[in-house]
Amino acid sequence: MTAPQEPLSFDELKERAKGFPQEPGVYLMRDVTGTIIYVGKAKVLVNRVKSYFTGEKDIKTRNLVRRIASMEFIVAGNEYEALLLENVLIKEHHPRFNIRLKDDKSYPMIRLTKEEFPRVFKTRRMVDDGSDYFGPFPNLKHLDLSLEVADKLFPLRKCKGPLKKRKEPCLYYHLGQCLGPCVGKVEEPLYRKQVNRVRGLLSGRTVGLQRALTAQMRLASTNLRFEAAAELRDTLKALVELESAQKIIDLNPEQRDYVAMVSDSNQATFVVLQMRGGKLLGRDLFPTEIYSTDDEAFEEFLIQYYSDHAVPGSAVYLSKVFDVAALRQFFDRGEQPGPQIHFPEGGRHLSILKMATENALMDLKKRLETGGNQHALVELKKVLNLPKMPQRIEGFDIAQLDGTNPVASLISFWNGNPDRKNYRKFHIKSLDGAIDDFQAMKEVVARRYSRLLNEGKELPDLIMVDGGKGQVNAAHAVLEALGLSIPLVGLAKREEELFLPHTSEPILLPRGNSALRVLQAVRDETHRFATGFNQKLRAKTLKLSTLEGVPGIGEVRSRKLLQEFGSLEALSLADPSEIALRGGIGEALAETVKTYLVEKQNRTQTVKEMKRTRRS
Repeated sequence: MTAPQEPLSFDELKERAKGFPQEPGVYLMRDVTGTIIYVGKAKVLVNRVKSYFTGEKDIKTRNLVRRIASMEFIVAGNEYEALLLENVLIKEHHPRFNIRLKDDKSYPMIRLTKEEFPRVFKTRRMVDDGSDYFGPFPNLKHLDLSLEVADKLFPLRKCKGPLKKRKEPCLYYHLGQCLGPCVGKVEEPLYRKQVNRVRGLLSGRTVGLQRALTAQMRLASTNLRFEAAAELRDTLKALVELESAQKIIDLNPEQRDYVAMVSDSNQATFVVLQMRGGKLLGRDLFPTEIYSTDDEAFEEFLIQYYSDHAVPGSAVYLSKVFDVAALRQFFDRGEQPGPQIHFPEGGRHLSILKMATENALMDLKKRLETGGNQHALVELKKVLNLPKMPQRIEGFDIAQLDGTNPVASLISFWNGNPDRKNYRKFHIKSLDGAIDDFQAMKEVVARRYSRLLNEGKELPDLIMVDGGKGQVNAAHAVLEALGLSIPLVGLAKREEELFLPHTSEPILLPRGNSALRVLQAVRDETHRFATGFNQKLRAKTLKLSTLEGVPGIGEVRSRKLLQEFGSLEALSLADPSEIALRGGIGEALAETVKTYLVEKQNRTQTVKEMKRTRRS
């Protein structure tokens, strides 16, 4: 650490930057105490360092620049030497604004042990003992569902550690959740078949299994074993859901690494998936802060990671395209040629890379939700010239299809993150079948803020509507009539333009701007919430109309049957006597309902099979 010194002003730093050389090298930035707070490398030092003090900067760069008290440089022979020197200096000084690699293994996996009688269970720790690992699972629901289906169809032992012989089987055996290898109820070859079936299930090889379960379900239904049929149906649904979630096994023996980066303002997460011998060997997750461009941060991360970790595989796949000339030189510095660097555009490699990106997104979202998104809100306050920080943002969207089931959604964000307990749904009452988004917006804004005024409740700091000038002016007219001066903005999706009340020219923010991201998140959430509500109402109407097609079943009986059974599918699987009892109808009419629904499902299935046959 150098001695504390008198800090230079912004203009003095800008002048100092102009005196940096044209050569490649490394620049160091220090704070008022003389501590190095950032180390960067550049092809042309003067151009890179000058860029910090010219033009409009995002909030993360401004955060770094305002802490700079002095700067210096070290000239290198070429960009590759600068890259190596940058890595050495970062390791030596641990600058506050450079990437810090702190692994956070936050997502669990499923482990299938390598034992005489293997076990399958959830874990967050990988052990190099020959066990098979499946995952990681950013969605814990899919992990639990995988284990539940495996345990239901192919139960393996639950006892921990090596198998111990017992005189009597445990409770799991009596419940049908274990084959009882500890008491000799199953031989090792048969148990091994079960293990292989579990491995196939967790690897996504479920086509044959789904076909077999479908046949069993139909047979059970034919034999009037409706509870068994319903259980098989639920298992089939789970398999279909899992099939879409499993993406991480293949037969390519090539050693590969998949590296993904996601960022929001100065927050970033990197994920590395290591594929060896066609299986996921490991997963590293690194949450960090960045104060450079995304390209520079990605390169800096890769250099640090592969300096401190194992040798990379024969190929490295990256989620972001940037100039990797220096990185290739870094990988090729040994006796053996380094890995090939790829930017996949499709196929299995892109699928695995997307999974790495999904891991990174889940981590970043979790961190932003727990830590707030203050940088983006500061930027939003500046962009819209708001009187105060927009801690509470309320967003509106209208959803309707051909004038049917018009609804509106109100969602609320607190500190830049969803506040779901304050979401609201509205049935639009003033349209009488007309299609008029402006009138719908007026109605819902009037209802919302009239109520808040009448109840004396807190008003939001900013209102955002999904749409352009028309929607904004419609909402603003209502606010004026209520005597409210709440800041209002509209976000038009086509060009991502921001509209303010009574302004003809929109505000255009650069793609990736943190303030724009907050508004996009609000807009997307309002659209999801409104559309989901509209679809739910339409689906309910469709089900009612389907039941009303049964002779003797009107609107009242349709509603009661759907309320009792929850869905047409559950109703079709129920015994006629159960339909009669729970629906309050006669046995003959219950038989008619069941026959009608079963025949309708068979017709639908026949049409689907004919379409599949024509396509093949």
